[in-house]
Amino acid sequence: MTEVLDVLVVGAGISGLSLAHALTKLGNNSPLKILVAESQNRVGGNITTVSLGDFLWEEGPNSFSPTPEFLKLAVDVGLKQELVFADRKLPRYVYWNGQLLPVPMSPTAMLQSKLLSDAGKLRALVGALGFVSPAIGNLSGQGGEETVSQFFQRHLGPEVMQRLVEPFVSGVYAGDPSQLSASAAFAKVARMADLGGGLVAGALLSAKKNRKFKVAPDPNIPKTKTGELGSFRGGLEALPKAIASYLGEAVKLNWHLTNIRRTEQQTYIAEFSTPNGPEQIETRTISLSTPARVCAELFKTLQPEIASIFNEFYYPPVACVVLAYPDTSIKVKIDGFGNLIPRGQGIRTLGSIWSSTLFSGRTPPGWQIFTNFIGGATDPEIANLDSEAIVQQVHQDLCQTLLKQNAEQPKVLAVHLWSRAIPQYNLGHNSKLEEINNGLKSLPGLYLCSNYIGGIALGDCVRRGTEVATEIYQGLQT
Repeated sequence: MTEVLDVLVVGAGISGLSLAHALTKLGNNSPLKILVAESQNRVGGNITTVSLGDFLWEEGPNSFSPTPEFLKLAVDVGLKQELVFADRKLPRYVYWNGQLLPVPMSPTAMLQSKLLSDAGKLRALVGALGFVSPAIGNLSGQGGEETVSQFFQRHLGPEVMQRLVEPFVSGVYAGDPSQLSASAAFAKVARMADLGGGLVAGALLSAKKNRKFKVAPDPNIPKTKTGELGSFRGGLEALPKAIASYLGEAVKLNWHLTNIRRTEQQTYIAEFSTPNGPEQIETRTISLSTPARVCAELFKTLQPEIASIFNEFYYPPVACVVLAYPDTSIKVKIDGFGNLIPRGQGIRTLGSIWSSTLFSGRTPPGWQIFTNFIGGATDPEIANLDSEAIVQQVHQDLCQTLLKQNAEQPKVLAVHLWSRAIPQYNLGHNSKLEEINNGLKSLPGLYLCSNYIGGIALGDCVRRGTEVATEIYQGLQT
C-alpha cells in the first residue's frame, strides 16, 4: 500500500475487532485509515460457533456477562434483536462426594447449603467479616504475592477454597489455584480485601465508591440483571462476524504478519505473507491483538530485551468436548447452568455446561447437549490423548455425574483440543506486564491488546479494546 495507515490492528479476535470498531466511532468526524489483519481464514479468534442440523453449539467461550461495553458494541453493530439471556435463577452445581449440590448464591442459601459443613460456614463468615490473619508463608519467595489458594484459604477457609473457589478457577481459567496470582487473577476481590480489611467491608466500600461515578444508563442498551449470561440466537460468532461486516474492506483474512520494523519517520513497516503474495504496510500506530507467543517472535528483532518475557505466559491445553444424549440417558434433572467438579473427586473432566438448558432452541426435541472441558493447568497430559480416548474419558465421567449407568454412547458433535487455551495469570504476572510496558516506552505508537492483559472474559476483551482505542486515538491527535 502506498498510503500510510493511521492504525494497523493485528488479530481479528474479539479484542482486535472491538478496538477497530471503537476507533471508527471515535474517528466519526474525521475517519481514520484502519486495517485489521488476521492470519486465519475467519474472524473471531477462539469464538467458534458450529451448527449441524438442529444442533447448535460453541467450541470456545459459551456465553458472556452483559457488561455495558459489551452490550453497546452488540447494539452498535445491529445485534440488539439477536440478544438472548439465560434465566439468572438457574442454579449452578458442584459435584461433591457423589452429589450435585447447588452453589449458594445468597447468605440464606449459604446457611442452608449442604456443600459446606457448619464449621466451614462459620469459618467463611468470620473471615468475610474481616477477622483474617495476616498473610504468612514464603511470600518473599513469591515476589510478595499470594496465590489464589493462599488468599481464599486465609480469608474464607479451606472448605470454601476447595469446594467453591477451586472449581470456579477450573471453570474460568482451567487453572491451578496454587499457581495463579490472587492479585492478577482475582484483582477486584484482592482490591476489596485491601480496601476494607475484609471482603464484606471491602465490597460495601467499593459499591459506595462506584455509586459516586455511576453513569446514567444508555436507553438503547437492554437492561439486564446481575447473574445473567448472554449469547445471540445464532451463537456467539454472530458478534465478530457483525463487527467484521461493519468494518468491511478494512478486514483482511489469511494475512500472516512476519516482521515489524521502525522507520526513521517514526512509523512502522509491517511485512505480511498474504494469498496474493508479500505485502508491506506502513502505519503510524500498530496494535498487536495476538497471543503472547506471537509477540515473542515479533519482538525478537523489534525489542529483544522484552521478547523472552512473552514466552513466560503459560497457555495450557484444554479440550472442549461437545456431546449430545437423548433424555432417556440422563439420571438427573437438567435445570441449571451446569456443574463444576473440584479436583480430588475421582473425575478428570473439569466441568460441564448444560448448553441446551442455558439457551433454548439449540437441540432437537428429546435431546440435551453437554459442553465439557477437560485438561487445563492441572492436567496438561490431556494433549497426549487422541479424540476417541478423550470422548471415552468424558463419557465415563458423565456416567458418574449426570448419566444413567447404561447410557448409550453419545452423539459426538465436537472434540476441539485447544493446544494453547487460556493465558494463566500466575505468580509474577503483573511484574511481567510492568517489564513489557517499560520496554514499550521506546516504541511509541505500538500497543498491546490481548487477553493476557487485564482479564480473559469476553467483556474484559471488549472493555480493553475500547480503552486501548481511546489511548491510540488520543495519541494520534497529539
